[in-house]
Amino acid sequence: MEERRYPIGNQFFDEIREKKAVYIDKTEYVYKMANSVGNFFFLSRPRRFGKTLFVTTLQNYFEGRKDLFEGLKIADLENNWESYPVLRFDLSKVKGVKLEEVEEYLFGLITDYKDKYKFDTTLPLGKCFEDLINAAVKQTGKQVVILIDEYDAIMLDFIHEEESLPEVRRIVKNFYSALKPNADKIRFAFLTGITKFSQLSIFSELNNIKNISMDENFAGICGITKEELLTQMKPDIENLSEKLNLTFDQTVQALIDNYDGYHFTANSPDIFNPYGLMNVFNDKALKNYWFDTATPTFVIELLKKYNVQPLDLENLEVAEDDFNAPLEKSESYIPLLYQSGYLTIKDYEDELYTLHIPNKEVKVGLYKNLLTNYMPVENRTSARTMELKLAKALNKQDLQTAMELTKKIIQLIPYTNVTNYEGHYQQMLFLIYTVAGAIVHVEQHTHTDRIDLTIQTKQAIYIMELKVDDTPENALAQIEKEKYAESFASDNRKIVKIGVRFSSEEKNITDWKIVE
Repeated sequence: MEERRYPIGNQFFDEIREKKAVYIDKTEYVYKMANSVGNFFFLSRPRRFGKTLFVTTLQNYFEGRKDLFEGLKIADLENNWESYPVLRFDLSKVKGVKLEEVEEYLFGLITDYKDKYKFDTTLPLGKCFEDLINAAVKQTGKQVVILIDEYDAIMLDFIHEEESLPEVRRIVKNFYSALKPNADKIRFAFLTGITKFSQLSIFSELNNIKNISMDENFAGICGITKEELLTQMKPDIENLSEKLNLTFDQTVQALIDNYDGYHFTANSPDIFNPYGLMNVFNDKALKNYWFDTATPTFVIELLKKYNVQPLDLENLEVAEDDFNAPLEKSESYIPLLYQSGYLTIKDYEDELYTLHIPNKEVKVGLYKNLLTNYMPVENRTSARTMELKLAKALNKQDLQTAMELTKKIIQLIPYTNVTNYEGHYQQMLFLIYTVAGAIVHVEQHTHTDRIDLTIQTKQAIYIMELKVDDTPENALAQIEKEKYAESFASDNRKIVKIGVRFSSEEKNITDWKIVE
């Protein structure tokens, strides 16, 4: 079989098609949008989810490049391939600049078109953009298509800088001010971003924009649905399963566990992170790709600001307004975490949504950053080494070593005034063992009571009872009395019981007892 080529790092539709790389066909959405009643659209999706690829797909469609779409769904739908002047702006290029450079960089995006269209580049920002639109219409005799990718990249850079944010908002609003008065000259406009800033505060001029972020008709517009994975990427799964020495079904389950779990509407199909899948198939290895591409500084800062604890992110029950709210109007961390992909919709009933972390890849990456954030900079390298050793010990079912490493990791976490109660230690152990790759449940219900901590690996289930200033023997006695192990009687994995003593004086584990 011919080797499959994966577009790692390439989000340009024309290059992907010309190089015959793997492309998941999303062109039916292009046709649906292009032939809609409205002509201004906004889509919010997490980073590394294929937004730029969809933008460049739209660009090539509106440029009339019919040859690139042969064999795709739109080829059977579109009979009138017409070319329009397309103005595409990637605002992620402005990300990372200083406040005094923001306006200059936005000017740069506009003046990139100065050789193609003759317009006045000496005008103020919004007027310059407006003159570009008019020049393109006059020169071609056709309406323009405007595509703006990562519209919120600049705002996210300054979201925690209260003094700078109003000025950034003013500049960005000036940039968008050219659109509404020239709506009659715009054939189609499409904006993408991670977050949802309110139209009032940034681009109130676009009060006719249609937000399709939670529209069921566009739920699968970005990312890779389970159906697409099992059909269009079946050869890739087969190759990966051979490399990993797994069955086809086992490989699919591993992909589901690590990269699936996204839902963007109440009745959304299962959606996989495309960046993770493409890298997995390219490398023939299951790794954490999405989180390793960048440190989510704005997310970690947000969690610090709201003093979010790890267990606060497990199965949140909220109304839509609580997580789909404009970011700068929100008094909660939930909208940003949802809109940027760290939380997703798990369930919906009676107008109440349940949100949770999508998959193992995101959970491990997020908690690794949270755990690191608790520590002084000088301790972070040591902590990461110990986490890797802990993962190795768990895989070998070496519980004695695992507990010794757990104690050492806790020693790297500075004292706070809330460390003398059981819940704090549950939070710490939940973080530590999740980052080590285990599936961890806190306060898991049984038919008699709740288990403090259940740590699950492929080989074993560890039932852990915690006691502050009490003995491991008493902790084990509670496990026996409440018959916690019976809840896992149908599971073929080894059951291990662990009684753990924390000392309020030493602020750490001081003793433990393991019973298999």
